[in-house]
Amino acid sequence: MASAELNDILAPVARLDELDVPTGLIQDIIFRLLFNEGAVSISHFAETLGLPARVLDELLSRMKQEHLVEIVKAGTLGSLSFTYGLTEAGTKRARDAFERSQYVGLIPVSLEAYNRAILVQTQQTERIAPEKVQEALSHLILPDNFHRRIGPAVNSGTSLFLYGPPGNGKTTVSQAIADLLAKDAPIWLPNAITVGGQIIRVVDPLVHEPLQTEEVPFYTMDLRSKTTSKLKIDKRWQLFKRPSVMVGGELVMESLDLRYEPVAKVYEAPLQLKANGGMFLIDDFGRQQISPQQLLNRWIVPLESGIDFLRLQSGQSLEVPFRQLIVFSTNLDPGDLVDDAFLRRIQMKVEVGGPDERLFYQIFLRMCEIIDIPFDKKSFVHLLQKWYREPERTMQSVHPRDIIKTVISLCEYEGSEPHFTPELVDEACTSYFVDIKK
Repeated sequence: MASAELNDILAPVARLDELDVPTGLIQDIIFRLLFNEGAVSISHFAETLGLPARVLDELLSRMKQEHLVEIVKAGTLGSLSFTYGLTEAGTKRARDAFERSQYVGLIPVSLEAYNRAILVQTQQTERIAPEKVQEALSHLILPDNFHRRIGPAVNSGTSLFLYGPPGNGKTTVSQAIADLLAKDAPIWLPNAITVGGQIIRVVDPLVHEPLQTEEVPFYTMDLRSKTTSKLKIDKRWQLFKRPSVMVGGELVMESLDLRYEPVAKVYEAPLQLKANGGMFLIDDFGRQQISPQQLLNRWIVPLESGIDFLRLQSGQSLEVPFRQLIVFSTNLDPGDLVDDAFLRRIQMKVEVGGPDERLFYQIFLRMCEIIDIPFDKKSFVHLLQKWYREPERTMQSVHPRDIIKTVISLCEYEGSEPHFTPELVDEACTSYFVDIKK
């Protein structure tokens, strides 16, 4: 059940003067849509712009009085069934509108409305029970009670630092957290926001997975009659799974600031804004094109205050919520990457180390089941002794999968059924491990 404050934010407008964005911005989008399509019905306007037909009827009537649009087809249901086209004056205004922006789509919401919606939906998220965290990690072989290191960070929704040698599942753990958050309460987001006459696109098809509102119905309660009824939602807001943004070495500083697209003449939201309400994973932290110190300088205030500051080309500064679970994942020494001031602002630090022999055996056995190859105890003991104990090689969680796949490739090459022998294990490990000392 949605909160009263969220109900208020999502409530559809009934009149033009109730809209939280300038009328001129709406007219520009109407001009561009009419210019692109020639003739547009009220119903198509409503579907494309996300505004109620009666509000659009009110605005188009004004534009008709100003000789900017004209009725090209009248329906049988009064003004709500009219189809409009541009007049000569309207065509000139449309060309001017394209000079300002190319944006055509759902009418943006105000920055204030967006900020309120994010704050409400991140303050009232339900606690994720330990059982759900354990279930999300159940496909991984991890040390006992590992979920107790992850769960508190997920529930607090602030920050998590995963560190440890490569190949032990840091990225896989992060993806499990993202899947866990996606199953949490969905989030309402606008397609775009507007401030200072500029449009900022928020929703990214690569990040945001839409839900049908029928899948997760929202209800409001009448306190007098004690009855519930389905909410009417402003169609500029859409329901999404909690977003998950994952970046690696390709991260650059420009990705964390508003990016102006000179052709479309709109702004693209930075990655952390797209991740609001969900998770932002920085994988292979320390190997980005920006240094950890640069990232520290950029995020030290948002991590502390939960508020981020962005800047338009005009120099106008925007204040937006910084409300996502930030996950840093690295196989480098944390002490070489960041200083104490940075680590202090990260609430939970979790080491994801290599497995001991007991966990290594469990992982190997699980991978045999998944890949469908009979487990052979003699070959496994040979693997442990010759390739780990004698050379004092550190075990990694990824080794069983890789070694088993190499053994299967050898079997397929010689035309035999997948199986283990000490000889095949030796051949596979000779191909897999690189003895740098030799």
